[in-house]
Amino acid sequence: VQLQAFGGGLVQPGGSLTLTCVVSGDIAEIYSWSWYRQTPGEDRELVARVHISDNAVYEGTAKGRFTVTISRGNTKNTLSLQMKSLNTADTGIYYCNSCPIPRDWGKGTLVTVSS
Repeated sequence: VQLQAFGGGLVQPGGSLTLTCVVSGDIAEIYSWSWYRQTPGEDRELVARVHISDNAVYEGTAKGRFTVTISRGNTKNTLSLQMKSLNTADTGIYYCNSCPIPRDWGKGTLVTVSS
């Protein structure tokens, strides 16, 4: 399974950002995907997960602010994470991966919320 996340960057508090992840490879029997966030010195934490039926679940402070969607294709799926009302606690490296069993982690994409 190949995972490519992008779209991170520097955003001011209160701003918005959309992350994208393209997943490809042996994904035919993977039915759920997740976004995770990792901050320095901390373990990765689950932010949101989405089933291929587009049913999504959000964790903690992501509720009400983040929206995760999935677009399915013949050979790849595209996940999006729309984030709004960002604050400094949202800073971190965001990764996408399969759920509940993650595969090898990709590089992730860095989101920095700062004024």
